[in-house]
Amino acid sequence: MTQFRPGSFQILPVIIKNLLIINGLVFLAQITFDGVYPGSDLQIKVGNTSHLFALHHLFSPLFKPWQLFTHMFMHGSLMHLISNMFALWMFGSILENLWGPKRFLIFYLVCGLGAALLHLGFLWYENMQLISDFESFKAHPTLQAYLNYYNTYNLNSGYDYNIAARILTAWQYEPNNLQIAEQAVMLVTEHANYSLSEATLGASGAVFGCLAAFGYLFPNTHIYLYFFVPIKAKWFVLLYIAFELSMAVRNSAGDNIARWAHLGGAIVGFLLVYFWNKTNRRRFY
Repeated sequence: MTQFRPGSFQILPVIIKNLLIINGLVFLAQITFDGVYPGSDLQIKVGNTSHLFALHHLFSPLFKPWQLFTHMFMHGSLMHLISNMFALWMFGSILENLWGPKRFLIFYLVCGLGAALLHLGFLWYENMQLISDFESFKAHPTLQAYLNYYNTYNLNSGYDYNIAARILTAWQYEPNNLQIAEQAVMLVTEHANYSLSEATLGASGAVFGCLAAFGYLFPNTHIYLYFFVPIKAKWFVLLYIAFELSMAVRNSAGDNIARWAHLGGAIVGFLLVYFWNKTNRRRFY
């Protein structure tokens, strides 16, 4: 059997339908409260209401525990929403028809949570040096420590560069001025918080879990790339995951896609379906 066809199954199962509705309504709320229009990137900045629910670094002052779940119902643009919801319907509807609504909902949420946790782990690793330098400077705010931080994180051309340069010049003239030291601590704190407060949002992690589960359960089902080119699900999933892994390891500058969240969702999805299916002796489709 090379293709899986739902037959009498629902084309739009209840959980999938409600997830599509919830994601759409949340995106409308983002548009309303963040003052953007469909089709554009939200370009979420610090202070916008979306920061209440998008995922942030554990050391960010904007981090809240509920963001581990709420981030997966938010999206950065209309195309981001459409692509995720199409993939969710394409792969998730088959899984829900196979498992039923309760098991699929648990699967979806756990995949999203796993994606968030792996992404947070990556963010912690990526910003470990920044956090260490920030804590060190805050504990011992000296001119030399400020100069090191200033050069390491390019404060002369990045975040509040005019203020940073003025503080450096003033401190060099008055190295024992405690008021300037306090201003430097405030600026470094703001810089560190700003660097750690980039928002992560989207259902991609949970959707990648669905993709991995589909590839495991229906490895020989054909997926039609661009609606014309047939490829078996197992090869499609493996190639896609390999691409995400290569991009995550490369960590290209300017790539604002949460690759590790995608991989986290796929790993959790694979593990869940593997253990759920371990005692199932039915043949794969």
